[in-house]
Amino acid sequence: MTDPTTAATSTTVRVAAVQASGRPFDPSGAIEEIDRHTRTASAAGAQLVLLPEAYVGGYPWGLAFGTAVGGRSEAGRRAFGRYWASAVDVPGPEIDALGAIARETGVYLCVGVIERDSTFSGGTLFCTLLYFGADGTLLGKHRKLKPTAAERLVWGEGDGSTLTTIDAPFGRVGGLICWENYMPLARTAMYGKGVQIYLAPTADARERWQSTLQHIALEGRCFVIGCNQYVHRSMYPDDLEIADELESWPETLSAGGSAIYGPLGEELGAPLWNEEGIVYADLDMSAIARSRFDFDVVGHYARPDVFKLLVDETPHPPVG
Repeated sequence: MTDPTTAATSTTVRVAAVQASGRPFDPSGAIEEIDRHTRTASAAGAQLVLLPEAYVGGYPWGLAFGTAVGGRSEAGRRAFGRYWASAVDVPGPEIDALGAIARETGVYLCVGVIERDSTFSGGTLFCTLLYFGADGTLLGKHRKLKPTAAERLVWGEGDGSTLTTIDAPFGRVGGLICWENYMPLARTAMYGKGVQIYLAPTADARERWQSTLQHIALEGRCFVIGCNQYVHRSMYPDDLEIADELESWPETLSAGGSAIYGPLGEELGAPLWNEEGIVYADLDMSAIARSRFDFDVVGHYARPDVFKLLVDETPHPPVG
């Protein structure tokens, strides 16, 4: 854990990446952890607090839900039903609880959740990042555009209407989830929105993920907050019906790696491994302009006469 004792000055903003222990299939337990960690971060002076991808509801490391090409098992369907029941509605009571945490601590709170589609089918889940203001208001959400590999078994795809940014007193905040950050056009769309504090909640605990976070910081000339969970197999429910699917997986499912980088790629909050904790950094927002002196990806270093990016930000409901 980085040292939280030095308070941010009036020219900086203190941010916190919370590397919480996993609470899969346990939304109430996850919200209790968010409350505990957010109060700790707020007491240390943090004004912006980020929780990992899919924290409320859980990232299902190692689970196939009884699926193989051409077949599904009944046990897998029941496990998916349990996972679906662990997801949250937006709006809903869990959202009210998260808003209350933001309001009571006075922080901008950004949380990864598994969201039920409560508008149309009711059967689809989304991997979603929620943005709460310091007054507890839900300011916006981003649904992951492209679930990766086997994530497609359990999550639907978001559309361009949730390429969200929010304006906080200390700067513009936005970001993408996990391997969306490998999508160059999605990153460019976020840079075009003027993101200054770029959020990259993830489930990727490889050391090489740090190079991705550092590259985004250098490319976007922005601050980047990477945030992951610390999870091991024993954190799954004891009565999980498809627990045998985990037998070939290591005990530690996610070692973490939460970290914070500056707009010249400098490490501001060192990666945290193999434990829960909070990574803090004090961001000097004036550094962004200085960093863009020689490279501004959507400014003087762009070539709009050669390249154009068209982004469809209209909602695309399945039923008109």
